[in-house]
Amino acid sequence: MKNSIILSTITIGFVALSVHAAPDLSNLPPAAKKDGVTYAKDIRPILENSCFGCHGEKRSRAGLRLDSLEAALKGGEDGKVIVPGKSEASQLVLAVARVDEKTAMPPKGRGGPGRPPGQRPGGGGDEKTPGQSGNQTKAPGQNRPPMGPPAKPLTTEQVALIRAWVDQGAK
Repeated sequence: MKNSIILSTITIGFVALSVHAAPDLSNLPPAAKKDGVTYAKDIRPILENSCFGCHGEKRSRAGLRLDSLEAALKGGEDGKVIVPGKSEASQLVLAVARVDEKTAMPPKGRGGPGRPPGQRPGGGGDEKTPGQSGNQTKAPGQNRPPMGPPAKPLTTEQVALIRAWVDQGAK
């Protein structure tokens, strides 16, 4: 009896891990039917509007820069995010397609780098709590000025174009 309980617990654990291990690719839009998709002509403008605030020249979260083809192909702290020829295996595609809430980009509910002035991550403003002095030291990043409008998730058409670019070799 004890062995069957342990075996059941282990089996449930492996099933739970396997469910979370792979994102649901059924939500991934198909690649666009456009031929000759290039970073410079087609992809950079999309990334510039939605990704450069956190993954550009001035700021590179997780060491990932998407503001040049070379940097995008290099990847970041967690390794390569683009697998040329394999969009379904490319973390960039999965992130912008938002197939997994934990890795979705831009992150849900964070407001992005351009949150309104005075608004902290989590939605709070500049209000002081009672008894707080005006020169209180804040955590790093809470006094950072806004860097533009909040990032918006990519459209299905934009994700499809990025998929086509990756599937065509990410050139």
